[in-house]
Amino acid sequence: MFVEDDDLRAALDAICAALTDDGRFAFETRTLLVRAWEHWTPRHPVERTDTSGAVVRIVHEVETPTDDDRVSFSVTDTSPDWERARVGRSTLRFLHADALSMLLADAGLTVVEQFGNWDARPLSDTSPEIITITQRSEGGRPRRHR
Repeated sequence: MFVEDDDLRAALDAICAALTDDGRFAFETRTLLVRAWEHWTPRHPVERTDTSGAVVRIVHEVETPTDDDRVSFSVTDTSPDWERARVGRSTLRFLHADALSMLLADAGLTVVEQFGNWDARPLSDTSPEIITITQRSEGGRPRRHR
């Protein structure tokens, strides 16, 4: 996961370098304005069925409340078919669309299209995600100095 600016820039630079002239790169990031992490509590579990048919209960719990764009949390997966719970921890970065566009431009990438979810609905302030399709900018080189 890419949380720090330097990590994001390095990944985007590598993506730009790997794209052909007519290549595209599609990805998603979560939007900051929606504040989705506020619903990541044990009171809002999610249930899924795994590939074996077992029901898995997934509980998210924010570990560090945040006022910036980074959220640390744990995910606990349990199933009656398992001997013990599986626990993971992570940190995600939530970006504004403008900040994302600047990072892309600095890496030599141009936004072709953006959507508010994978169903291609328009991007808005209430969109849960920013789905971005990019291509190399003319010249295909990062704009910042190294």
